[in-house]
Amino acid sequence: MHPLNEQSFTYAPGGGYPFYLTAKRYWLSGSEGNDDDDGLTLLFLHATSFMKETWIPPLEALFSLASTAGSPVKIREAWCLDCPNHGASAALNTRALLQPEYYLSFSCERYAQAAHRFLSIGPEQGGVDFRTRNLVGVGQSLGGCSITILQGIQPVFPFQSLVLIEPLISPMGAHRLSSLRKILVKGAYERRDVWPDRQQALAASRDRESRKRWDPRVLQIYIEYGIVEHPGAQFKEGAQFKEGAYHGVTLACTRDQEATMYRDPNGATKPLENLASLARTYPVHLILGEIADVLPKDVHAAIVEAAPYASRTVIKGAGHQTIQEAPDQVGRAVYDALVMNARGVRSRL
Repeated sequence: MHPLNEQSFTYAPGGGYPFYLTAKRYWLSGSEGNDDDDGLTLLFLHATSFMKETWIPPLEALFSLASTAGSPVKIREAWCLDCPNHGASAALNTRALLQPEYYLSFSCERYAQAAHRFLSIGPEQGGVDFRTRNLVGVGQSLGGCSITILQGIQPVFPFQSLVLIEPLISPMGAHRLSSLRKILVKGAYERRDVWPDRQQALAASRDRESRKRWDPRVLQIYIEYGIVEHPGAQFKEGAQFKEGAYHGVTLACTRDQEATMYRDPNGATKPLENLASLARTYPVHLILGEIADVLPKDVHAAIVEAAPYASRTVIKGAGHQTIQEAPDQVGRAVYDALVMNARGVRSRL
């Protein structure tokens, strides 16, 4: 397969929306789906503390499978969108995120609102007319919650299917995740967030127990896009007090912003307001990790029973961070879901 083509987009605040949006479009040269008006347009939303480029390895597997002879899946393009306090968007939105109404109060719903704004921009503002596209939404963890919430934001965009990967939802109520929330907030604040350079950030990441199962490609992508120049580098040559510059690197998603996402009081329950009805309207596919290392087993079981999913897939040997640990298997699972959609098949669960 030829390498994926990539195009970056940055949209300024406007139309009453206060944040910059950063997105990337991926497509495969020579693919049948490129010129097919019925080809799928995929929208991918990432997990907390990650960024849009996390999806590159699963996308490579997905496009490779879709490009094989006889595949019923025709992909026009895939779009990956940063949450406004993550990835490349975070630095652009530093000032906006300090405003009282947004300061340490971001949420799953606000990521969904960002996705709605992105879909709404339109050709007249340098965007795409997504209302004419065959849309499929894919989200991991936070992204799974947000892509579900997006379906209820007016005016509604016509999606034809969703793929939810380890969605951080709790059919048993938000209280069931209170202990997990404390652990995640503690981990966010206690994680190291400054290194002298990317090489040392990479070495430190390799030593972290939670990342030893990560695919090497994912780790490299995280170091490239999830780590950014430290704000202390603003004292450049020629600037006053340039000797006070610090040329290290830090997290694109700050510890404060990561913890903010974990504190979201409604993120684990709001998607459930319309999940079951969505699954009765069009195919909603569920992908879970085999290892219940973040969400408790009883919550996993409750998620399985929360809606009449079109299919349910378990990624063997992977935990909550399925994309990070098994990106090729996730790409295959998403492809299999799209094949089922194309053939009008629903699995027996």
